[in-house]
Amino acid sequence: MTFGKNVIRFYHSLNYTGILPEGIRVMNPFINDPVVAGLAEQFYTKFFSDNHKRFLILGINPGRFGAGATGIPFTDTKRLQDACGIEFHGFQSHETSSAFIYAMIDAFGGVVPFYRHFFISAVCPLGFTTTGKSGRQVNYNYYDNAELTTAVHPFIVESLKKQITFGIDTSVCFCLGTGKNEHFLKKLNTEHHFFSKIVALEHPRYIMQYKTKSKQHYIDKYLHAFRILL
Repeated sequence: MTFGKNVIRFYHSLNYTGILPEGIRVMNPFINDPVVAGLAEQFYTKFFSDNHKRFLILGINPGRFGAGATGIPFTDTKRLQDACGIEFHGFQSHETSSAFIYAMIDAFGGVVPFYRHFFISAVCPLGFTTTGKSGRQVNYNYYDNAELTTAVHPFIVESLKKQITFGIDTSVCFCLGTGKNEHFLKKLNTEHHFFSKIVALEHPRYIMQYKTKSKQHYIDKYLHAFRILL
């Protein structure tokens, strides 16, 4: 079975059934939206139909306008069409994190060589939402609530174990987020020994929100971290 087929099977099987804190909802587009599931299948068939080993890059958890809209971490519908060449006819999403990631991928050499070497996922492969002050649904991170973190801990552990079997090079894992995401993942790794080393990089959302003028600096930092392995 190819790397891509393993990914597709994994996402189609994702189903969090645990208890969540009041007011927090799980976001599972692979079950709730057949369009999203279809887009993800196209993407992983196009770029991962091989058995090459890849390095794992872990974000926090899917957001509504990235993986929540396409099934692919850090990939909104604009990047899905323009960079990945996969057509989408529906709600057009824009995610600032996706804009940074694909600027970095372009600097790396494009989607084909990048996805040949890297697989992007998340510490928690399903996202969460809650009701914001405006009454609209907003993204919620797995570490934003201690009760939520405890509830999803077993799900995170089992999900990482499954993803490593796809053909992940466990010599190093890249963590996107140098705060709570890094702290949680390194603690988890100390307990389970998933990876020999974890390298943390600033999260794309942080860069685009607070360090836009230094965007190229962070792209270069990502490229240096990635290319030193190749």
